[in-house]
Amino acid sequence: MAEKSKNLGSFFQSVGQEMKRVSWPTRKELTRYTLVVLATVAIMTVFFAIVDLGISELVRLL
Repeated sequence: MAEKSKNLGSFFQSVGQEMKRVSWPTRKELTRYTLVVLATVAIMTVFFAIVDLGISELVRLL
C-alpha cells in the first residue's frame, strides 16, 4: 500500500511540474477563441437545422 501512495505522490508532483510549464492563453486570446467556438457552433446549428428541414420536407413529399 505504501508503494501505491508513493507512486500517487510522485504522479501529482509530476503533474504540478508540468502545469508550471503550460503556456496559458491571455484573456484576449481566450475571449477570441471562445467567440470562434460559439460562432462555429451557431453556424453548424443553423446548417444542420436547414438540412433537417430539407430532409423532413422530402420525406413528407413521399
